[in-house]
Parts: sequence; C-alpha cells; structure tokens
Amino acid sequence: MSIKEYRTAVAARGGLLVMKSTPGVAFGDRVRIEDHAGGIRNGQVIRASDEEVLILVFEGVEDLDLENTWVRFLDAPVEIALSPELLGREFNGLGEPRDGRPPILSSLRRAVGGSAINPAARTYPREFIQTGISTIDGLNSLVRGQKLPIFTGSGLPHNRLAAQIVRQARLKNEDAAFSIVFAAMGVSYADAKFFRDEFASSGVLRNVVMFINLADDPPVERLTLPRTALTAAEYLAYDLDRHVLVVMTDMTYYAEALREVATAKGDVPARKGYPGYLYSDLAEIYERCGRIHQRHGSITMMPVVSMPSDDITHPIPDLTGYITEGQIVLSRELNNQGIYPPVHISPSLSRLMKDGIGKDDTREDHPRVAAQLYALYARALETRNLASIIGADELSTHDRRYLTFADAFDRRFVGQGEAEDRSIEATLDLAWELMSIFPKDVLTRVSEADIAKHYHEADETQSGTLASGPSSGVTTAVQSHSRRRRRTSTGAQPVAGT
Repeated sequence: MSIKEYRTAVAARGGLLVMKSTPGVAFGDRVRIEDHAGGIRNGQVIRASDEEVLILVFEGVEDLDLENTWVRFLDAPVEIALSPELLGREFNGLGEPRDGRPPILSSLRRAVGGSAINPAARTYPREFIQTGISTIDGLNSLVRGQKLPIFTGSGLPHNRLAAQIVRQARLKNEDAAFSIVFAAMGVSYADAKFFRDEFASSGVLRNVVMFINLADDPPVERLTLPRTALTAAEYLAYDLDRHVLVVMTDMTYYAEALREVATAKGDVPARKGYPGYLYSDLAEIYERCGRIHQRHGSITMMPVVSMPSDDITHPIPDLTGYITEGQIVLSRELNNQGIYPPVHISPSLSRLMKDGIGKDDTREDHPRVAAQLYALYARALETRNLASIIGADELSTHDRRYLTFADAFDRRFVGQGEAEDRSIEATLDLAWELMSIFPKDVLTRVSEADIAKHYHEADETQSGTLASGPSSGVTTAVQSHSRRRRRTSTGAQPVAGT
C-alpha cells in the first residue's frame, strides 16, 4: 500500500475526480479519498497518464473541497472477500455488507474486474434448469451456462418475474449443488424490500447472495456492482463446484450510469449518447458466465433489460441480443389483459434450448411439443388478425378452434400464479390438454407415439362448445380435457393450475 498522499485534485464532475502530478499510478488501482470533513470515500483509477489521472469516486464527488481533499493510491485493485458465508448475505456494489451484519472475514480476496472466459476453455452449455414458469421451461428452456435476458418495458412486472425465478429455479438433479446470485441496480426502497421479503419468506435466502444498489445510491457504484456479483458467482461455481444462476435487474440502469461517466470523461458519444464501447463493455460482463472444461460448476445468467419506450431496437437490448443466446420478451398487451407473466411468445427465443431438453433432460416429447405449440400459436395469431378484419362470425368452425386455442393458451399456459411452481411434466401435460382441442391430423409436428400416449379425443360436449364461438366456453373445454385425462390416464397427476 502506498504511503504517499496527494492533494492535487483540480476538478470534480459527474462522479469523477481529476488529479495532476501523480506519477506511477496504474489503471484500475483502488483509491482512498479523505474529504475536508474527514469522511472517507472509495474510488478507482479509470484513466492514467503522465498529465492527469481520472478517478471514479463510488460515493460521488458532491461537496468536495478540492484544496482540502487528500487522495491515497493503494496500488491494488478493488477486491471482495470470498467465503461460503457469502450465501444468505446482502452487500452493496463494493461488496460491503448492507444487512447490518459483520463483513466477511476471509484470507481469500479477489479483484472484481475479472475477465471473460477464454473461448478455448469453454465447454458447450447443456442440461436443463427448471424455473417453474411454463413459457420459459416449455418454449424457451434455460440450460446451464446460457445467457438468457428478459426484455421488458416500463411498468411491466419484471421484478416480480425475477423474484419468482429466484424462488423457484432448481436443477432436475436435486443432488447437484445450486446457488443464486441476485444483483439489483438502481432499485427503489420498496423494490429492495420486496426482494428481501420474498426471498426470506420463501426460505431461499440462505442459498442466495444479494448485491443491492438503491436508486439514491451513487450511480457510479452501478458500474462495479455486476462485476462484484460475478466475482462472487465465479467463486461459488469454480471454487465450490456449485451451479450458479445470476439474476441481474436492471442492466439499463447500468448502461445509463456508463453513459453518465463516459460523458463526464469526454468520450465521443455514439447511438443515443451511449459510448461507442457499450457493446464491448456489456460483453465483458455477459461473457464471464458459462461452463469451463474440467470444472464441475457453471454460471448461468438471466439479466433484466428495460427497453425505453418499449423499443427493442434501442441500443441496450439491441446490443444485448447480439451477445446473449436468446431473449424472453414481456408484452404490454398481455399485461393489460391481466395475464401474468406477460411473456410474448412470438419474439421470445432460446437458442440453446435444443441442447437441454429431451429424453435424458426433461421428457422425450418436449422438443416436438414445443415446435407444435409454436406452430399452432402462430396460426392462431393469423386467425385473430383475420377475425379483426372480417369478424369472428365469418370464420369457419376450424378457424374458430384456433381462436379458442389462442385464448386458452394465453390464459392457461402463459398465465400462471406468482406462487405457482409448475414442474416441466406439468407444463408438458398442460400443453397436451390444449393441443388436444384440435383433431389428430392437425398435429403434424409430434410423432404418432406421442399422440398415442398423450392425446385425448375431445368429447361431444367440447365439440359443441368449440362450435358455439371463438372464446365462449374455453375454460369448460379445457376442464373437460382435464377430467377426461384423469379418467383415462392410469396414475396421471393433475396439471398445476387446472
């Protein structure tokens, strides 16, 4: 640690402190700042040259008296103490406790900077992670080592969805060690309390590490928080051989803090004022997750990304989509209809789904059921558009089946309770109930064996209901399937939510 202190600050703006005449300072060095009132602030060197040094001050630079500000360069990067005792704790963006408990005491400390996983050391993401949410597990499955963001809009229930994923996420192999790292940036006091209460009341808090940055905390702390959280995740995964799910909300707040600092530094702005290195900066974070050869543990990531004005082409979701392996998109239209979670199936995608589902991971019919559901729903949306032009009464009975299916699919498959944790088997059984609305010859993407095992003929009551109108009797029709399934399937389990 350096014993030299400097009082050569010449400017303070936008969370940055500018120093002159400070030789021998390196990029990334940790800094200790003592202000005129004796208060201590933390910082990090983000630019170093012979002419000047630029320091990012995590607590902000408000009210600094430059002539009476002392700066000590610690000749060490920003580090976090690592220990199994991280689980069940809450920290700020610098890894300092914010739960009122003592700091972690450990001889093991690591720099939070980290780096992306070497592509040559990566192994392909595989193996299913169950979230208990049908639209994710059934149609956009998450696998170990994947990066699957949630694209959302202002006012949509993404925090509720993130909390539900944290509560319900688990591995099919219950013997495998599984932990969650939860990172929240720029959240309100109410949201932070909501997360704490949800995790504590559900009993998962003991297996979760929380990193929280509140809306009134210094914005520049948000630049360190995701890196601090990922350093903890890397320790849990690669030192303790655990499978770790990292849930981050909201990466848009991170990007806005990056823009604020870049503007203060004088960097040349690019799209919508964000710096030109936004892509590489986001990639530096996202690419720290994955699986490594000859390492048992893995890191899977689900970041929440807000889309300003619901614009999926905005730089933040746009660049995120290039780095990650798919996206879950939330729909304002479904949310306005009272459907939770309002996952928009059509633009949602999991590019690695095929490698985590099937006979040895979920169920043998899963890939074909997912393909069939997408095909039926796509046709149903076309029929909805046609009905909006010519009227539902002008549709054929066959087309009305698609409208009935679309309504049932939105309400029964997409919609589920916040406390409803559906197993993958329950999700697939529900999918078959909905698909059995159609005659067998319509189901062209599933096999004959699948149909023989899971399909159940519609009875006369249901046929009359379907013919009576596009939306009437949807609940009755699906309940009829459920009753018939329980009568005819030996040992069948009721589907969750029916």
